[in-house]
Amino acid sequence: MEARSGRSFSLWNSASVLLVVATLCWSGNFIVGRAVAGEVPPIALAFWRWALGFCVVVGPAWKHLSRDAPALRKRLGTLLVLSFLGIALFNTLVYIGLQTTTATNGVLMQSVMPLIILLFSFAIFGERVTALQLLAVAISLVGVMVIVSRGTLQTLLELAFAIGDLCIFVAVLGYGLYSVLLRRRPEVHPLTMLAATFALGAAMLAPLYILESMSGNALNPTASSAAAILYVAIFPSLVAYLCFNRAIELIGANRVGQYLHLMPVFGSILAAIFLNEGLEGFHFAGGLLIAAGIALATFVGRQARAAVVGATPLDV
Repeated sequence: MEARSGRSFSLWNSASVLLVVATLCWSGNFIVGRAVAGEVPPIALAFWRWALGFCVVVGPAWKHLSRDAPALRKRLGTLLVLSFLGIALFNTLVYIGLQTTTATNGVLMQSVMPLIILLFSFAIFGERVTALQLLAVAISLVGVMVIVSRGTLQTLLELAFAIGDLCIFVAVLGYGLYSVLLRRRPEVHPLTMLAATFALGAAMLAPLYILESMSGNALNPTASSAAAILYVAIFPSLVAYLCFNRAIELIGANRVGQYLHLMPVFGSILAAIFLNEGLEGFHFAGGLLIAAGIALATFVGRQARAAVVGATPLDV
């Protein structure tokens, strides 16, 4: 029992493991969002994702909520901004975008988020970006382009963009800002943070959900729609946000952003499993480049941490 508890604590302090889990869950979110496009209205999917996610997390979080209530009230403005950017805005725009664009284009838009995080970190907090950090992002970004282009320049040149791509790009801007502003989040238990932001995000979406339903685009409950909502409520929401928020607490937004390049790799694997799309050589080539970029970013981060504390850095 004690050994199991020690392993759990070790995983909770490993940013790499947490970020692999988060990006895997979010990759599935794009697959599900595209699969149910036309069947589940986008705002309905977003609203029920957070409403159900809140219902799942509020029980375990309840004992922490009363204790953390003063801290939540003290940072209510920050909490509202984070709930709007990371909960209400991002996923709603992604689901709206996936109605009219492909998952490939969605991944391409998502791949610029590490650069956006670097820019917001510099603009808001004056956090300097080193040449090696930029090189790490560039290497991983090339890996993303290899996967998106299927290894040919012609495919990349023939990519067409629609209004849905603009929606996803705005969503990415919002989530990049959310990632950077997380350092100002209330000092509360992680479950308290999830419960509060999920509740506020769902409340922000409720009027839009009602308008969407009244416009004739109401949710039609089916087995597939219920399964989609259940998946996005638990894995890309509860599990991924818990892991992502903790990872930013451990290593900061700039290094965390690098791991978002894993999404096209996981997306390709999930598409092969669930959508019968085969894996080809360019998937592996792109994956190796992304891994190289992440390895370089991890090395740079550890060196910087060692220089600050004057000791060998811990394995995060």
